[in-house]
This record gives sequence, C-alpha cells and structure tokens, in this order.
Amino acid sequence: MKPARLMKVFITGPLPPEGMAVLTKAADCEVELWDSDDPIPRKELEQSVVGAHGLLCRLADRVDQKLLDAAGANLRVISTLSVGVDHLALDEIKKRGIRVGYTPGVLTDATAELAVSLLLTTCRRLPEAIEEVKNGGWSSWKPLWMCGYGLSQSTVGIVGLGRIGQAIARRLKPFGVQRFLYTGRQPRPQEAAEFQAEFVPIAQLAAESDFIVVSCSLTPATRGLCNKEFFQKMKSTAVFINISRGDVVNQDDLYQALTSGQLAAAGLDVTTPEPLPPNHPLLTLKNCVILPHIGSATYKTRNTMSLLAANNLLAGLRGETMPSELKL
Repeated sequence: MKPARLMKVFITGPLPPEGMAVLTKAADCEVELWDSDDPIPRKELEQSVVGAHGLLCRLADRVDQKLLDAAGANLRVISTLSVGVDHLALDEIKKRGIRVGYTPGVLTDATAELAVSLLLTTCRRLPEAIEEVKNGGWSSWKPLWMCGYGLSQSTVGIVGLGRIGQAIARRLKPFGVQRFLYTGRQPRPQEAAEFQAEFVPIAQLAAESDFIVVSCSLTPATRGLCNKEFFQKMKSTAVFINISRGDVVNQDDLYQALTSGQLAAAGLDVTTPEPLPPNHPLLTLKNCVILPHIGSATYKTRNTMSLLAANNLLAGLRGETMPSELKL
C-alpha cells in the first residue's frame, strides 16, 4: 500500500516547547521552521510557503494576497499565534476557503494583569522614581515630590469591554474605583452588570474618566480612534493606557497632548511601528511609559497559546473541529 503523502507545514518562528512538541510528533505532517526569533524576511517567507498545506504565523507576519498566491492552492489552514487577526487578509482568505485558527481566551488574564501593572506604573510614576534613586535625585522628604494619581474614588473608562476589558475591570474594582464607563460597538448590559459599568459615547468617556484603558480590537472603525479631538476632551489629570493595537492611537497627537499638558501621562504596551525606533519622540517623555508588547508574556500563557495554535493547525489539516476557529 502506498504511504499517504505528508502535509507540508511551515512555521514562521520557534514555538514554546508544548506547541512545538505537538507538531514535531505529528506523523502526517512534514514540518519546516524558520529557526530564528527575528521575523522571517518577506522574500524568504514567500518562498517557504510554496506548496504548504498549513501555515503557523505570528502577528509580525503579514498574510496578504501576494503571500496566499505564493502558497498556492494547497494551503488549507492558517493558524496564528495571537488573538489579534489584523495581520491577516481575512476577505481574501475567506474567498479561498482557508480556515483560520487563533488563540482567544488563553491570554486574557495575562494581558489584563499587564494592563493593570502598566496603569499603576504610569499613574504612580514608578520609572521616574526608580531613576531618581539611581541618579542621586532622592534627597530629603518633600510633600509633593514624585506624587501621582490614585485609583480610589476614581472613574475608569474602558474602550472595548470584551474578554480583556472585563478582566481589567475585574482587577481594578478592588482598588476602590467609584465608577466604570465603557464604549464600543454596542451596549453589553450582561457583561457590564458585574461592574455597574455605564455605556456612554466615546466623547463622554474621554471627558469624564480619570483613567482610560484601550482594549478594543483594531478595525476600520477603531483605527486612529484616539486622536487630537479625543485627547482634547480628556482631563489634564487623566492617565491614558493602550494595550490593544498601536494603530488605534494617533501617536503624533498623543505626543502633543502629553507635552502640552492636555493629559497627565500615558502608558503603552503597543505602538506603531513595533519595535518603536529608539529615537521616537515619545521615548523622550518622562510621562510616557512604553513597553515592548508583552501583554501575554508569561511562560504559562505563551506555552498555552503555542499548544492551542498547534492543535488548531492540526485539526484544520485533518478536517476536524478546531479548538478555536475564527468564523469568517
């Protein structure tokens, strides 16, 4: 009996151990890997996907019409090591009947923890305080030195009350937040009830919030949502946090708002581009804390993500129900 032909799988970078082990043990797959944590060069990617039945990619890998053309008719499944899918040309993928797997849910807790950490780090000016200790700026006690803003009795506005937005609110509530506001495509009364959160227009959220956390998806409607007009409505004592996607924020407008005193401070775990160039103006500001997109960066979460991405890919290739399939 003629042995079944192996299905070609291409992975755009090393996976955490659990996911990698699942794929390397798959007897019906021939796995090829770009063996570097640095993004695979575009030409190399286009050559590597030729004839592939399955592709396991990352956020940095743009899967557009050209790449799909390069892959050819064999491509049946794309599994992304992310919950975000803005790097995928979904209309084109749907047109070709390709299934898509992603990793929602498993990174919710880690990302919410990071959002709260970033908010506290920013509003209490921790990077500045640490630097003062190191450079000799810490002298005698002064009443207003290194003062920041606290969460007790505050109003928190959440842009996007999805899984991550809810997890952030759940963690902030015990700090004594007095009022939660949220905005999005539509009211979510069932989810909002846990926090007594009020659904309001985005202009009202900007004007009334002491802290704003952006946790929405990147869509045509949210691209550039936080712009000059948005920042002008914010309180001069307000703190702005973005853990969604860099393109939700107009960074030039944010820089102007931070330097002109329109808002007190900002904390970003996502930027445009990524990585942010070291000479970017935002990096010169003491009142802007920038992290290198580490929302899901715990060992447990990344391993769980890799396992889910691997199982999505294999299930799709075998014509089975995927653990987490994006409905196109």
